[in-house]
Amino acid sequence: MHELHKSKTFVWLLLLLFCIIWFYMLGARTLVPSDEGRYAEMAREMVATGDWITLRLNGLKYFEKPPLQTWMNAITFELFGLGDWQARLWTGLCGLLGVFLVAFTGSRLFHARIGFYAALVLGSSFLWAGLGHINTLDMDLSGMMTIALSSLLLAQRGDISYREQRNWMLLCWAGMALSVLSKGLIGLLIPGAVLVLYTLFSRDWSIWKRLNLVLGLTLFLLITMPWFVLISLKNPEFPQFFFIHEQFQRFTSKIHNRYGPPYYFVPILILGIMPWLGVLFQSLWNSARERSTVSGFQPKKMLLIWSIFIFVFFSISDSKLPSYILPIFPALALLIACQLDNASNKSVQASAWLLLLSAVIGLALASKIPTLAKDAFSLPLMQAHVPWVLGASAFAFIGAVAALMLVLRQREWAIVALAASGFIGGQLLMYGHDPQGRYSAGIDMVPAINAEMMPQTTLYVVGKYEQSLPFYLRRTMTMVQHMDELEFGIGQEPHLWIPTIDAFAVKWTADHAAGKKDIAIIRPENYRELAKRGLPMRVIAEDPRRVVVTNQGVPAAAPVTSATPETAVAESAALPDASTAPSAP
Repeated sequence: MHELHKSKTFVWLLLLLFCIIWFYMLGARTLVPSDEGRYAEMAREMVATGDWITLRLNGLKYFEKPPLQTWMNAITFELFGLGDWQARLWTGLCGLLGVFLVAFTGSRLFHARIGFYAALVLGSSFLWAGLGHINTLDMDLSGMMTIALSSLLLAQRGDISYREQRNWMLLCWAGMALSVLSKGLIGLLIPGAVLVLYTLFSRDWSIWKRLNLVLGLTLFLLITMPWFVLISLKNPEFPQFFFIHEQFQRFTSKIHNRYGPPYYFVPILILGIMPWLGVLFQSLWNSARERSTVSGFQPKKMLLIWSIFIFVFFSISDSKLPSYILPIFPALALLIACQLDNASNKSVQASAWLLLLSAVIGLALASKIPTLAKDAFSLPLMQAHVPWVLGASAFAFIGAVAALMLVLRQREWAIVALAASGFIGGQLLMYGHDPQGRYSAGIDMVPAINAEMMPQTTLYVVGKYEQSLPFYLRRTMTMVQHMDELEFGIGQEPHLWIPTIDAFAVKWTADHAAGKKDIAIIRPENYRELAKRGLPMRVIAEDPRRVVVTNQGVPAAAPVTSATPETAVAESAALPDASTAPSAP
């Protein structure tokens, strides 16, 4: 069988196996802070409060991002209940949607084999397959932007009717609107900038006549405007914070402390595109030399500009996270698929050799992973990752060797071997990280905390904020001293937090004397400080990152010492009690 893409049995079987692994892995790991816990908790609070307009985190207003992912996660929770796979289902579907879209677009825009290759490339790319299993906004954004990109490409074909072109363009406008509801104005800025640059470089001025601007803009506004209007009416402070602070200052300043050098995304791209690195740069180079089609449209050039602009845009930004360049991967998958279809076997061999090299490095260095442990507690967690790194490296090794052996006789089998080993190897790496993820999330403390928790118990978090524990405890927390990313929400509702350790100590001790049970999750250094003061604390769980205590079941408290007792007493008079603290929906 030399043309696998023509075998419906093989394609459907491959798709079935891929989907089984893809969906299983959605629930195979703990929700890791910060993104996964944050967005799961926001959706949980949306379901609990019934407020689908004002976004909240830990009971406080949280206006950093638009609502699409929170809405979709909340709908998932309503349908299937709370859980890990439910929290990742929308993200997983967005990742899967991208794979299907590049397959369909490649088949319609070029031919069936390119669509087949594009799906293999995107589905096995380490960053795309990895972030498809992490509850983060960037996969949500990427899925919606892939709708816009694919629809735009399909609408510009020269062999379609006006009606079909209009419908594809309306879907493109809808994709941009959903992108805006995913992560803000960037969902319109990026496609718009790409279109302008494409026009300048390709001199395809006629494309502007095929955008259905009036009808498209109308649809765009109908999708985006209702929520922005409603939340602004309910929260007059929203427009300034969202549009100025989050959309403009995030890009132009280091306000979020996410700065990275201009080359920040280079190693992320190199690692993220594995196992297709050997064909990446040749595919970019060849796409730059594309000539116009009969209609004047140059799809490869559009894909190239899309990829380069997004990469450069985020590289010059003062705010960087590894997932920001994720929207370029569907475009790269299509370009790489075109290259795999037309190039010599050397491109496949280059990718196989690079994957083989990565596998050998993984096999050689896996045993060194435990040396990265920072303390005795995390050492066994790092050791538990070693077998999974070895397994992933072994899969990569076998796949690379198989590809090298098959490429001269059965090219499509070689490409399938690379894709399968890359995908399975990446999933094994992620699965093996779960012990460290559980530690980061603090989930192993949940049974001990729940055993002490009562409906009227106030749950404090002192000197830090836990991103995942509120979701697993099904409770919000009263924050003490540390604002974390909730500074804006605290500023809007300052009565929902405690600004100092001294004020917390007074409230904690008073509740102890009154027989009211409180629980606090405390940074170890803060715990030692409070213990020296003689606060009534009984430890119910601890690890190197946090100590969990209750104020009941301990001897009577010694007098609370404070550098400024008058200030502490004054602050405690206005502290939240069970009725005014963040709700525990």
